[in-house]
Amino acid sequence: MPDFATALIAAFLPLFVAINIPGILPLYIGMTETFSSNNRRQLLIRALLAAAVLAVLMLFAGQVIFDTLGITLNDLRVGGGIILLVIAVTDLAFGDTKDRRGGSKKDRAKLQDHAPDEPVDLPVVPLGIPLIIGPGAITTILISEGQFGWIVTLASIVANMALVFVAFTFGPSLLRLAGRGTSKAIAKVASLFLAAISVAMIRAGVLGMIAGA
Repeated sequence: MPDFATALIAAFLPLFVAINIPGILPLYIGMTETFSSNNRRQLLIRALLAAAVLAVLMLFAGQVIFDTLGITLNDLRVGGGIILLVIAVTDLAFGDTKDRRGGSKKDRAKLQDHAPDEPVDLPVVPLGIPLIIGPGAITTILISEGQFGWIVTLASIVANMALVFVAFTFGPSLLRLAGRGTSKAIAKVASLFLAAISVAMIRAGVLGMIAGA
């Protein structure tokens, strides 16, 4: 048991750093500032499910999938970075007239007024993928599986997903105490950082391609 606990901590910490909860929590708050609490909860659950499914898939079949499709982690970095960059630029440029999830103010109002018991279509990109589980987390999972085995790595994934759920559940409530103006400011700053993160992902992918060429 002590050996398992030690291995779990060793596997948990790199994945925690790769997911970077303090870094993506403001992005989540910014994306969901106009959501009702019920819709925010639905998005969080769907995003976590998508992230967990991808993480487990990469754990058991990541290298096989990459080899079959002929792609690398650098390709994933560039592709994910481009997606994030488009979302960030769209939000910064058209945030006042276009919802950051791609809808108009009218659509956003409809989403806010949505009945709690009715199904609602909420996106899990980019929150679940690639913010929670992105290239960095995937790389960490693949390395962890090779070092500690699938049981320890799976446990570290579950522990990190649980921590994300707790942080994202109580984070917005704490922000509401600061007021709506603060929420809007954080949303814009978060979009700026999202753009920077996307550029860093693209740069790392391109440099990795060059180094491997």
